[in-house]
Amino acid sequence: MSAANIVRMRRKSLADSQDREEIIARIRSIRPEASRRWGKMNAHQMICHLADSFRVTIGEKKVSPAPRAHGLKLMKWLALQLPTPWPHGVKTRPEVDQQLGGTAPTTFDLDRDELMRLFQRFTHQPRDFEWQPHPMFGHMADAEWMRWGYLHTDHHLRQFGM
Repeated sequence: MSAANIVRMRRKSLADSQDREEIIARIRSIRPEASRRWGKMNAHQMICHLADSFRVTIGEKKVSPAPRAHGLKLMKWLALQLPTPWPHGVKTRPEVDQQLGGTAPTTFDLDRDELMRLFQRFTHQPRDFEWQPHPMFGHMADAEWMRWGYLHTDHHLRQFGM
């Protein structure tokens, strides 16, 4: 197996300072005119979607639970543990969907600064909040939240070539 494949297989997490810094640099490099590779959001909506998602996890925004499917534990394990990119087109909850009930974009730089504030709060130790249940996966441990935070942010940054 090549070194590149081994690096790709490493399970990145926001608990790791190098992985956090990677995500911060990618967030800072996103531009409002960035073209999407898939999906319906524009880059500014994506910034607001990520911010809303962090708001939900830390209790600053309420979200409706997703209908519970059979095999939830397996689906959570697959989503958080496999070293593969997340699939495109998975429906999100309406409260964090910028084309439905999510926070509307205002000024790009201000919205990106707000995302960074939420990102820092999400990753800061010790926590000053209680984790809220994930709308699909339910209650998760710190390590699962840090893995989810990396994967979710990475997924949407890749959506815009970042």
